[in-house]
Amino acid sequence: MTPHNDAKIGEICKTVLMPGDPLRAKFIADNFLEDAKLVNSVRNVYAYTGKYKGHEVSVMASGMGMPSMGIYCYELYKVYGVENIIRIGSCGAYTKDLHLLDLILVDKTYTESNFALTLNNEVCNIANASAKLNEIIEQTASDFNISYTKGTTLCSDCFDYYMTDISKLFQRAPKDIDIIGAEMEAFALFYTAKMLNKKASCILTVVDSHYDKTELSSGDRQNALDNMIKLGLESAIRV
Repeated sequence: MTPHNDAKIGEICKTVLMPGDPLRAKFIADNFLEDAKLVNSVRNVYAYTGKYKGHEVSVMASGMGMPSMGIYCYELYKVYGVENIIRIGSCGAYTKDLHLLDLILVDKTYTESNFALTLNNEVCNIANASAKLNEIIEQTASDFNISYTKGTTLCSDCFDYYMTDISKLFQRAPKDIDIIGAEMEAFALFYTAKMLNKKASCILTVVDSHYDKTELSSGDRQNALDNMIKLGLESAIRV
């Protein structure tokens, strides 16, 4: 149906859970969904539709970075009629109050990117999550006793550990925002959702920290991501 997605219209649900990694999408389909069907495999960016607790839900990868997220979320919203996307991903922590494996619910995201200017001729560097979706996620977290921190994250064009001097980025950032973590996709998702009058949220798991150099085992990462996946799926079926 598009150069990037060969799912048929109707094969993708109105609500989509969106990890970055295609293999994470496959993992969710294999381990959390019933009757999961692969509906897209173009460029190995997998999309599946199945049932979670009797409710139909889709899960699709976004790839890494804003350009990739921008393509896939735009087409889901514009071509496939998706109304809600909940991104689930990993992030780095920028505050001592966050620890490895903690969850972040993104309230808004800041970027230095020209994504909005290029896409929509608008100078915009801060984008908000859907208040309605975030309310659903917060209520779901409360019901399942899942703890999280809600706050503002950085959405970067570069992997932050490769930046030559990250302190200069913080010097340039607006003084009235408190950045608690960093990832690379949420701004493109939130801005595209706003532009198309759709809804988007983002749940993140802290997998590294500028204050804690502990190395996580693959088992620890998997267990933490399972907790995030559960929160995303339980929220998705309440939308």
